[in-house]
Amino acid sequence: MTENDPSAQDPAAPRHPETGQQAAQGGWAGSPYGDQAAATPESGGTPQYSAPEPSYHAVTGADPSYGAPNPNPWSAQATPSGQTQQSVYPPPNPYSQPGTSAYGVPPAPPTQPKRSGGKLLAGVALVALLVGGIAGGAVGYLTGGTSNGPASNALDAPKPAQQTGNAPAGSVESVAQKLSPSVVELQVSGQQGAGEGSGFVISTDGYILTNNHVVEVAANGGQIQAVFQDGKKAPAKVIGRDPTTDIAVVKVDGVNNLTPVEIGRSDDLKVGQSVVAIGSPFELAGTVTSGIVSSLHRPVRAGGGQGGQETVMDAVQTDAAINPGNSGGPLSNMSGQVIGINSAIYSPQSASGGQGQGGSESGNVGIGFAIPIDQARRTADTIIKTGQAVQTYIGAQVTDAPQGGAKLGAITAGSPAEKAGLKSGDIVTKIDDRNIDTSDTLVAAIRTRAPDEKATFTLSDGRTVEVTLGGQPVPAN
Repeated sequence: MTENDPSAQDPAAPRHPETGQQAAQGGWAGSPYGDQAAATPESGGTPQYSAPEPSYHAVTGADPSYGAPNPNPWSAQATPSGQTQQSVYPPPNPYSQPGTSAYGVPPAPPTQPKRSGGKLLAGVALVALLVGGIAGGAVGYLTGGTSNGPASNALDAPKPAQQTGNAPAGSVESVAQKLSPSVVELQVSGQQGAGEGSGFVISTDGYILTNNHVVEVAANGGQIQAVFQDGKKAPAKVIGRDPTTDIAVVKVDGVNNLTPVEIGRSDDLKVGQSVVAIGSPFELAGTVTSGIVSSLHRPVRAGGGQGGQETVMDAVQTDAAINPGNSGGPLSNMSGQVIGINSAIYSPQSASGGQGQGGSESGNVGIGFAIPIDQARRTADTIIKTGQAVQTYIGAQVTDAPQGGAKLGAITAGSPAEKAGLKSGDIVTKIDDRNIDTSDTLVAAIRTRAPDEKATFTLSDGRTVEVTLGGQPVPAN
């Protein structure tokens, strides 16, 4: 036996206090996107990546498919190579004397046969559990035997006074009490399938704000049913929708005196601010979760992994648990004011529609995205008044610049970009005070602005150009 022999044992190595065995030695855009009018699949310029990017997928509950559960929920998952596996069994008690037990458990008979390492560890775990049980019994016996008074039982104590006070202001409980009556579950069906999502009431006469991808399947002859907190149901119809911002407005029939939400502001949100999400994840209506704003101005493509740059939104990122079925539900501040519409979750399993292995739909990993309410409010107001959404645009194709920024491609004649003097090949690095590092960031920054708003574009050569943003109707599908 040599020092390189893996079976060699070090005489100085510690041994197990019962078996005498020694411990083993052991070692982790540049897609060519523009705005709706200019971008076409044929425009080219899409860079190819060697590895799939993480996908963002919509969190509807459409036909969820769940993977088989792990038969051993306590087992290690995908342990990286090169790391030492830690034993799940407790070490021997360092305070007990060899061959004795604080709880009167006799030592193992000397004739007990040796077991293999795996069986020994299982035996140790069993002994640990048994010792705990015996210890509890011994302590209980000693306590009962030395008590001078009658035994007391918590079951005999009177119930505490019923809590009748209001929830503390600024608590998750108070937000849930305020918002829950205004949140609805939307059950949707159409020729292409069925699913469910969430929405929230914005008027007493039945207007409900939600995501486009929640109601899209019912847009042409499908059915929508709204289920309210008290269990009442009412049919609904699509008033208008905007796939480019993933916003839709539906209206219920035959229901009046509804409780609308209070709409807040998203332009003054701060990272770290507490938020609450309410919706119907996995058809569990009225589910309330809480977290914080974990990032702002996150460019995310709405509508799932198939969404192109025409669907980029300037998202509010949150770690509040959001799952399939939360789509269209409100994200609220701690005053109960809606500051976003829950729309998508980060899905690292695959880059194809957010579906994990085996076809199971991905769930919350602590990174969710909501449409800022300032943008959603403007779009919803236009839909209600005209039946059609209006998209903010500049009229130029755009791709990622290799050195950072957004490179402009073909410029549409007569567009805001042409009128401002922008040229194909210009690289935008900033809009007003916001840095532009990718083409998606440029599109998201434009979408947050209103038509006819002025914005200063800073180019890579140091020039600045003032652009009056345009607006164009979104075609109804």
